[in-house]
Amino acid sequence: MKIVVALLFLAILASLGSALFFMMRRGDGDATGADADAQRGRRMARALALRVALSIGLLACLLLAWKLGYIHPTGLPVTAR
Repeated sequence: MKIVVALLFLAILASLGSALFFMMRRGDGDATGADADAQRGRRMARALALRVALSIGLLACLLLAWKLGYIHPTGLPVTAR
């Protein structure tokens, strides 16, 4: 489970980096003008959508690990006043 969580976290970071790459990339490819901007926007949106999906998967893995007893919440100790 630890490996899955670590891999999902790394995939989230890679997806963010990919979205940043497509956002900062200039339109010096085959397409020019508005077509290049639209293609760049689609790629950036796809990378960000993938990041959202990976984040949901990471949350599901953490909830599953908690439910199966692999991880335990520690929380802050409650002190009486």
